[in-house]
Amino acid sequence: MSLLDQAEFASPDRLRAHQAAAWAVQSAYVAAQSEFYRDLWQGRTPPADLRDLAELPLSDKAQLRISQAEHQPFGTYMAASRREAVRLHRTSGTTGQAMNLALSARDCAVTEAVGGRCQSASGLTPEDTVVHCLNYQMWMGGLTDHMTLQATGAMVVPFGVGSTELLVRTIQEVGITAISCTPSYPSVLERVIADKFPGLKPRDLGLRLGLFGGEAGLDDPAFRARLRDVWGMEPRNANYGVSDVFCNFAAQCEHDTRLHYMAADVLYPELIDPETGASLPLEAGQTGELVLTHLARDCQPLVRFRSGDIITVDATDPCTCGRSGFRFRVVGRSDDMVVVRGLNLFPTMVAAVINEFAALSGDYRIILDSPPPYDALPVTVERAKGQPVTDGLAEEVATAIKTKLGATARVTVVPHGTFPLTEGKTKRVLRGNQ
Repeated sequence: MSLLDQAEFASPDRLRAHQAAAWAVQSAYVAAQSEFYRDLWQGRTPPADLRDLAELPLSDKAQLRISQAEHQPFGTYMAASRREAVRLHRTSGTTGQAMNLALSARDCAVTEAVGGRCQSASGLTPEDTVVHCLNYQMWMGGLTDHMTLQATGAMVVPFGVGSTELLVRTIQEVGITAISCTPSYPSVLERVIADKFPGLKPRDLGLRLGLFGGEAGLDDPAFRARLRDVWGMEPRNANYGVSDVFCNFAAQCEHDTRLHYMAADVLYPELIDPETGASLPLEAGQTGELVLTHLARDCQPLVRFRSGDIITVDATDPCTCGRSGFRFRVVGRSDDMVVVRGLNLFPTMVAAVINEFAALSGDYRIILDSPPPYDALPVTVERAKGQPVTDGLAEEVATAIKTKLGATARVTVVPHGTFPLTEGKTKRVLRGNQ
């Protein structure tokens, strides 16, 4: 299967030996089978040593979109035959054209095993009953993430999105102990509980564990504290992935809230400068864009693929839990970055400031209705339920953003419930007509 047993705990030497053997096979396969990469490489031969990958050009989502548009449905980077593909997913299209994702039986098995490592690290056990509340309609986060949850031995309830009242009753009736969803979904549940279940509090549902992914937010201590207080459950950042690459390859453990990289046996990571594309050392303290290369993929193998995620590496030594992968935080997506008078701002940075205000719900939007450059950051925030209207709140938030982020902000406060309920990913930065 090309997986290394207990890879998340493996020593560097053991991992390097496995990676070298896997790359020798995978690089030859891609060179022979992928028309996309043969064209991109223009006669270059993939290097034998993974440390020399920078000799090859980067690939990105825009190139894949063009390839699929011109060669439907899978693009010229489809390396396996159609007969080998056993599953089709589609990306959410949050950042542009939705993409078709083909998986072979081996691709599925490897994906599920790696994702299972992540869910287990975050605390899911065979003793748990977990309800999975992500979209099952072709999105990778539905069925594939369901299978990663199942790989832990837990009982998985395939609920999906919608029918929130039924979800609350199901949690009560079945004795569910954990929930898998986006970080913004608990607020949707809270509104439904308040409106439809008088006297019931979220913590009365008895959930012990929240397994979150698909959105930013879990790095904010205030947000985590609120989830613990309101729900009585432990929030875990359990599901970080890039749909085109792997649905889930990093998660936190009980000892460290930072993401642990857990796919080194089948996915080789690099860091680059997002502006220049120059390679950066993957070491503690370094910030850059995460670039990924499959070491085991049949259908749509990717080499030096720009994830678009800007991360900061916090540690490269083994964690207290024994897992050896580097630990990191996601700063933001390169396409969500807003430059205000030379300052690079990401939604997660804005959210950390907003979550400090008890008068706000924590929901917000950055609405960019004109092209750059920007002299100020336009932020619309939502008042918390039951909070009275007070003068000066917008100015207070703007002052906090200026003090903590260094950027001038134009803040608008809207009533509670203004923003639509979102059961999937919530888009925070809206540009033009979005």
